[in-house]
Amino acid sequence: MSSSSCSSKDEDTDSVIKETVLRNAVQYGGKARSDNVISKVIALRPNLRNQIKFLIPQIRQAVEELNRLTLAQQEELLGQPDESEVSKKNGKVRVLPELPDAQMGRVVTRFPPEPNGYPHIGHAKAAIIDEEYARLYKGKLILRFDDTNPLNEKIEYYEAIKDGLDWLGVMPNIVKNTSDDIKLLCDYGKKLVIAGSGYVCSCSQTRIRELRAKGIACECRSASTESEERLRTFFDGSLEPNSAIIRFKGNIADTNTAMRDPTLFRIIDGQHPKLGKSNRVWPTYDFAAPIEDSLDGVTHALRTKEYELRNALYYAILDKLLLRKPNLMEFSRLEFDGMPVSKRKIMPLINNGMVQGWTDPRLPTLAALKRRGFMPEAIRKFVLSLGLTLSETTPPFESLEAFNRKIIDSTSIRLFFVKNPTILMVKNAHSQEVILKNHPNFDMGQRRIAISTLFYIDENDAINIGVGDEVRLMELYNVIITNAVPDSQVQPDLVEISEAESTRNRRVLIAERTGEAISHKMRKIQWVAKNDALPYNVLVPKQLYDGENFSSNSLECIQGYAESFIGSLNKGTVIQLVRFGFCSINDGNTAIFTHR
Repeated sequence: MSSSSCSSKDEDTDSVIKETVLRNAVQYGGKARSDNVISKVIALRPNLRNQIKFLIPQIRQAVEELNRLTLAQQEELLGQPDESEVSKKNGKVRVLPELPDAQMGRVVTRFPPEPNGYPHIGHAKAAIIDEEYARLYKGKLILRFDDTNPLNEKIEYYEAIKDGLDWLGVMPNIVKNTSDDIKLLCDYGKKLVIAGSGYVCSCSQTRIRELRAKGIACECRSASTESEERLRTFFDGSLEPNSAIIRFKGNIADTNTAMRDPTLFRIIDGQHPKLGKSNRVWPTYDFAAPIEDSLDGVTHALRTKEYELRNALYYAILDKLLLRKPNLMEFSRLEFDGMPVSKRKIMPLINNGMVQGWTDPRLPTLAALKRRGFMPEAIRKFVLSLGLTLSETTPPFESLEAFNRKIIDSTSIRLFFVKNPTILMVKNAHSQEVILKNHPNFDMGQRRIAISTLFYIDENDAINIGVGDEVRLMELYNVIITNAVPDSQVQPDLVEISEAESTRNRRVLIAERTGEAISHKMRKIQWVAKNDALPYNVLVPKQLYDGENFSSNSLECIQGYAESFIGSLNKGTVIQLVRFGFCSINDGNTAIFTHR
């Protein structure tokens, strides 16, 4: 390896470390934590794992240096990307490189999802980047549904994709379907074969696979010419599925296996959601994409790195058909550890009832993220923070959470929820109505709560306080614990204890009110008045996969009590349950945990 490439690699590592330390510092109020940074760096650059012994001192030095800065200085540094990667639009900084051969007002990008499932975080990255470039150059964005497999496409999925883009704020200038051009695509297919750059192949899939692996042509390829009858028979749809395909005549021994005579057309029987059964001959993505891009006027076709080896085929097809060639650009896929974006993994989970459909909060679909309480602005900022890179990294889910937290913190009302509740009886309290602010720092209204002597507190708090301890019931008053008695010893006329509560807690804390003076040293706990308590569940999504194994414990249901006010909130409202986390209202007695 040359010294220049070594230097480039070191600079890249330094840049990753610095950015990770900065993000961690800002997340924790100005003080980065070395252990967290080390794990994040390895998550972002798995190839550095074997160099960890040398990286730890480097990371600790960066933490020490950046922790000397104020939080404001750290935030300012974090918001300054390299000038080489900065494009400006309306004064806003975007971490995207300039497009090659781009002319202002003439750039056309496209987002071509297949309507075979719900859009996910990976689709969001592609759509946002496509739109950002189109707007940056005052151009156009095309939403083109790549719907050339009637066995996979459903109207539900067209609509889900459109809904997802609407939610993200991605607004295409043109919306179309590849199937709109099916006759035109078939005409180009015939033209390619007649020109000698394609052929009808009747070999079995097994034989094709074996010969391609060996770089050997089949006998169909060596036929001197394609008879008009053979070609007509294929395209008129009279052949049976799997009896023949159209293949590109590339280089069967090419080291790039994508050029080894790939399939361009196949016969599929199925009810197409747009065309019904009017067509049986369908192009593959490899054939349809370059032709559609060229004819639609796309100037810059951005797609994920997995297509990189297929670029040669993309351009070869356009060359053979004498069509205009767009610029191709690649970027890395986006997914999170333990949250598959692959439909190959998601579909069996849905079909087998292992998840609750495409909106299950454990999934990375846009519908699931929306249901969970993530904001579209957070997803856009997160995507743009990643830039346009080819390096295959799996960013930590916490990064998306951090962007979301900044957005929802100031707009989410605060409410009390106690899990696994224990009863607290304040003997010298009296019945009264209290008024609590819905947000500590912003005017978001207030709510009235009728209280008496009985409260629910969180079991963890009950375990950690003892007789003689003074605690503050948040937003209310201070109490001192005077006794802890088994629930069986509490007089029934004083405390009515349900069977479920008795089985769970087995004791009641007795306390006395001591005053209202706030002390920073005093433990502060949330509470729910017993006569205002609503039985409530919080669904907590966890990683769906542990490595390659599905985690059956990936959705936890936490039971407890919330204040009754929560029952008046609309589905989808994002709130913060104090000392628990942000949540999204799911229904009258359930919320979904968003993040802390």
